[in-house]
Amino acid sequence: MSFPQHRPRRLRSTPAIRRLTAENRLSPAELVLPAFIREGLTEPVPISSMPGVVQHSSATLKRAAAEAAGLGIGGIMLFGIPAHRDATGSAGIDPDGVLNRAIADVRSEVGDALVIMSDVCLDEFTDHGHCGVLADDGAVDNDATLELYAQMAVAQANAGAHVLGPSGMMDGQVGVIRRALDDAGHPEISVLAYAAKYASAFYGPFREAVDSQLTGDRRTYQMDAANRREALHEVQLDLEEGADMVMVKPAMSYLDIVADVAAMSPVPVAAYQISGEYAMIEAAAANGWIDRRRSIEESVLGIKRAGAQIILTYWATELATWLKESK
Repeated sequence: MSFPQHRPRRLRSTPAIRRLTAENRLSPAELVLPAFIREGLTEPVPISSMPGVVQHSSATLKRAAAEAAGLGIGGIMLFGIPAHRDATGSAGIDPDGVLNRAIADVRSEVGDALVIMSDVCLDEFTDHGHCGVLADDGAVDNDATLELYAQMAVAQANAGAHVLGPSGMMDGQVGVIRRALDDAGHPEISVLAYAAKYASAFYGPFREAVDSQLTGDRRTYQMDAANRREALHEVQLDLEEGADMVMVKPAMSYLDIVADVAAMSPVPVAAYQISGEYAMIEAAAANGWIDRRRSIEESVLGIKRAGAQIILTYWATELATWLKESK
C-alpha cells in the first residue's frame, strides 16, 4: 500500500516528533577542535580567512582547551607554528619546540579530561613547506621522511599526547610510527591515521593559519580527487600497519569516501571539516546568503550521517555550546 495509507509527513509534523524520530544526533563527545599555536605570541592573532579562528598564545591555548573539556568535547588537535624553520623541520622534533611545549601545557591544564591529539607532519616546520624532507632532485623523500616522523611521534608522546595524527601521506608512516612508539615504551598511545587525505583546493585558509612556506603542490603524495577505490586501499594498508583510528580529509567534498570507509572499517572513522569548508560557510553567512547556525549544524550533521564517528571542526566549541543549550 502507498498513499493515503502511508504519509511520511506524519513524522515531520512537529519539532518534538522530528526530534524523536531523528536517525542521527550530534554530541559534543564526537567533536574535535583543531587549534593552532604560534611560537612567541603573547596575544592571539586572528586568521583573516577563518573568522573566529586564531593562532593561539600558550595562555589562550590552555584556556581554549579548558573550555573544550568543560563542554564535553571529545578532543583537541594541535598544530604548531615555529619561529624558525629549516630543511628537515627540526623544530618539530625538538622536545622544547612549540608543538611539544603546547602538548605538555594542554596536558597539564586538562589532564585526561580531553583527548589531546597532535599533528605528526613536517609541513609547518620546514622552510620549503612540504610534508617531508626533499631529495636532491626536489622530490619528497618518502623513506627519509619516515625516520623523522618516528622521532617526531616519540617526542609528542613524551610531551603527553594521547593520540598522534600522522597526516603527511607518506607510504608506511603508520607502521613506522607504531614501532617507534612501542620501542620507546609508549604502547598505550593511539594512532589516528590520515588514511585518505586528498590534494584539495580547500586547504587554502589552513596555509594562512600555519604560515605555510609551500610553493607548488602536494599532488605526488596526497590523493587525487578523482579516485575513490584507492581510498579503501590506503585505509586497508594503514589498518594492517596498526592504525587505531582512520581519517578522511577533507570531509564535505568527500562524503562518499567517508561512507565507503565507514562501511568497511573495523576501527573508528574520523573526518576533518577543513579550513576551506569553514571559510565558505562563514563568508556566505557574513553576506546574509545563508543562515549561519543552521548551515553549520547541517554541514556537521551531514558528516555524521555519512558515517564519521569523530568530526574535526573549527566550530567544535560553538557547536558544543549549542548542543548543551538545546538539551
